[in-house]
Amino acid sequence: TAFNSLNHDMTLTEFKFIWYMEYSHRMWGRVVGLAYVLPAAYFWRKGWLSRPMKGCVLALCGLVCFQGLLGWYMVKSGLEEKPDSYDIPRVSQYRLAAHLGSALVLYSASLWTGLSVLLPRHKLPETHQVLRLRQFAHGTTALIFLTALSGAFVAGLDAGLVYNSFPKMGERWIPDDLLAFSPVLRNIFENPTTVQFDHRILGIASATAVTALYLFSRKIPLPRRTRMAVTSLLTVTCMQ
Repeated sequence: TAFNSLNHDMTLTEFKFIWYMEYSHRMWGRVVGLAYVLPAAYFWRKGWLSRPMKGCVLALCGLVCFQGLLGWYMVKSGLEEKPDSYDIPRVSQYRLAAHLGSALVLYSASLWTGLSVLLPRHKLPETHQVLRLRQFAHGTTALIFLTALSGAFVAGLDAGLVYNSFPKMGERWIPDDLLAFSPVLRNIFENPTTVQFDHRILGIASATAVTALYLFSRKIPLPRRTRMAVTSLLTVTCMQ
């Protein structure tokens, strides 16, 4: 279906390129899975894992397997025949967002678990400012996660191709077709214009939140490691 309606002029060399891209992604995913499961089994057998760590290891290994299953489920949506649809063949943006979200959770949980073992937590005094900073950091994390998920919807719908000007979208700040679909809620997930608009707003909001977090952190006496982390976050945000 994809060949007939979208890529009918594709050469064999071009097909091999995307085939090897997909094949490499799958193989790399399997290597990542083995990198979790094999050391986990070895450490478990040696008795090097504490009871809480066993729970973390099982959760991470389960999430790796779930991630692979979700990837298969996503790709499957792009191969299904849709006789009632006039759109080009593409994977479901919902499944793409789920696949990306699952990967982000897996990566974050792995990093958190590893750093918890390697770097002991600082015993900071639980002052009002430190508690506020922690809450602010958690809220910023959630906002960044939501922004990344909205990016999956942009990719899934090719919404990046609708408008290519910034900060305005075409000649307007708010496009005319922002709420073209009915019911209204459907626009957030299926209207390319709305999806791109939401991603822009979330991106700006994330950058603003990270900057505010950095400025707020400057007012609090923090350990060097924490200050480096906040500064690195701002740097990566600017690069992004």
